[in-house]
Amino acid sequence: MSKGNLFVISAPSGTGKTTILKKILTAVPGVAFSVSHTTRAPRTGEQDGIDYFFISREEFIAMRDDNAFLEWAEVHGNMYGTSRRAVEDKLAAGIDIFLDIDVQGAKQLKKLTDLEAIFLFIAPPSWEELEKRLSGRGTDSSETVRLRLNNARTEMTETELYDYLVINDVIDEAVDMIRSVIMAERCRKRRSLHGAPISPALLSPSA
Repeated sequence: MSKGNLFVISAPSGTGKTTILKKILTAVPGVAFSVSHTTRAPRTGEQDGIDYFFISREEFIAMRDDNAFLEWAEVHGNMYGTSRRAVEDKLAAGIDIFLDIDVQGAKQLKKLTDLEAIFLFIAPPSWEELEKRLSGRGTDSSETVRLRLNNARTEMTETELYDYLVINDVIDEAVDMIRSVIMAERCRKRRSLHGAPISPALLSPSA
């Protein structure tokens, strides 16, 4: 069976990455989201095992030391990690996987010579719009908003690491652009619109 594609997606906080991913998972068949482990507390409406696996710092460190993470990073004082086994199992089953990770994690994955991945970065249309979105969420203090903006400026200097850059000005347009990337990568891997491998017999000369 043809392996699935691994898509690594990063974006500054407040750019709309979570909303985009939810729309992609609904609109594109054969795509799954890798649920990360984190030590941060759940936000309102988040569910364990769906949005994240919420674990203690001690549990996270034990998993990290056991090489259970494909990548991990500490962001804003919280730890995030991607389960190695969960990703490998889904790819082997021919499922396209999206990893929602920050620039630190993307850099780690770039160093893995045995890993083939497609890297996408989502950027805001302007700094003014990003500040507006962060402030409008109403979940962070003004100090936290400033911290996230400063981190965003650092992250934006790393876009050359990524294969694709998508500006999220109009949400549906950003979704369409990422969907196009998925379709293009499936064609490159000789897979159908829905992600199924194209029969080798079709591509072989007739007897």
